[in-house]
Amino acid sequence: MGVLSGSPVPSPEEATVPKINVYLPDDLADAVRDTALPVSAICQRALEQAVRRVTAIRQLTRADLAGDDLAERLPAFTARARSVLATAAGATDPPGVDTARLLAALLDDGQNLALHVLRAIEVDPARLRRDLAAHPHAEPDSDPTGRHVSGPAATALQLTLTEATALGHNYVGCEHLLLGLVTEPDGVAGQVLRAAGAEPRLTRRAVSAALAGYVHLRAQTPAPADPAPALTAALDRHLRP
Repeated sequence: MGVLSGSPVPSPEEATVPKINVYLPDDLADAVRDTALPVSAICQRALEQAVRRVTAIRQLTRADLAGDDLAERLPAFTARARSVLATAAGATDPPGVDTARLLAALLDDGQNLALHVLRAIEVDPARLRRDLAAHPHAEPDSDPTGRHVSGPAATALQLTLTEATALGHNYVGCEHLLLGLVTEPDGVAGQVLRAAGAEPRLTRRAVSAALAGYVHLRAQTPAPADPAPALTAALDRHLRP
């Protein structure tokens, strides 16, 4: 494993800036050295972008998620992912956004890539709906002053951004939201998903396989009229032991 320093030769005025080591596979580390890429600047820009996205998520309220300006607030999110957030925020009995409503909105969308992933790992969306309805536990609100976004829901949305960034994607889709819900430890959605078999590592692998299969299908000429069967077959090939 190659190690690249984020601040290779700090100047005196930069001496107090924390040093960041970037761990890369040896072949990639060698290539970065050979091309003399400005590692520090690249890392800084990437981290700045990630921080802006997470900060925007932390500041969201239920009203923001249901508002008409959600595209401006979350430009990296796909239209379908924003629609899922807005659906979750539209629930009124009682008002609020928690991980259970996020997962329910994801399932109710009916057409997103996350549903293909769930079916590929043999998790039945209908079972998830039943388990959500039967789950007795509520989630604590992250802000008692009226934001009405539960703590686990806020964490799941931050993890959604983390998963998209870790996969190297410049967008945030429903598949990333699924990963955020699966990896969030305390919310109802994560408990229901993991109990149904959506273990984080397996789900992450299935998302990567689904995206690879989707890109392959889009490159075909002519593209299949209904990509679902071909995508399911591609996922099965990638996930088969």
